[in-house]
Amino acid sequence: MLKYLYADQLHHYPYLRDTMFQDRAFQFKTRLGWDVCVDQHGHERDCYDDVNPLYVIWQDWEGRHGGSMRFLPTMGRCMVNEHFAPLIEGGRISAPTIWECTRFCLSQAPRPSVAAALMLGGAEVMEQFGLRQLVGVFDVRMQRIYARVGARPKVLGSAGSGRSQINLGLWEFQPNVKAAIAIQAKLSAAQSKMWATRAFAQMSPSEHQMTG
Repeated sequence: MLKYLYADQLHHYPYLRDTMFQDRAFQFKTRLGWDVCVDQHGHERDCYDDVNPLYVIWQDWEGRHGGSMRFLPTMGRCMVNEHFAPLIEGGRISAPTIWECTRFCLSQAPRPSVAAALMLGGAEVMEQFGLRQLVGVFDVRMQRIYARVGARPKVLGSAGSGRSQINLGLWEFQPNVKAAIAIQAKLSAAQSKMWATRAFAQMSPSEHQMTG
């Protein structure tokens, strides 16, 4: 199922939390060879995990992490503006209706439909917070996954070449695209909406009106 959790809620789900950060370490450090920090617990974390981001997480039937993404408003601190400004024409993206989506991660043995389920979760976040677009930097190898689930971003800028290329992408989910992604995710629109509605109804007003 899809879980919507802020960083300060993760302690309620220690197994889900730990396996998420461990899977991030495997994907970004071990498999992709990124220059990221892994702590003594085998967790990949950065400073943006400390500013109470919102996570969309696929939780499997054992309570383990199956895949996840991290969201932050562009009005506050985010990777796009602080680390990847050279990719942005004009130097900065900052708007209340645009959030950053980063750390797209799948478990070491993900279900084929998990990537699409996460994209569907991203669409639910956009609806819940009245967002128009999501922005994020992604490895060139992710293009195949985005294309497969029908969530191709508009590429705003790139750096590097070959397997080392990174891209800055902008996503804008339309209702018809969301419906197509739900099919790829093997989830009904009603089920997806119920998970999101239930999660955000349990959050405090300050959380649900997150602005960074």
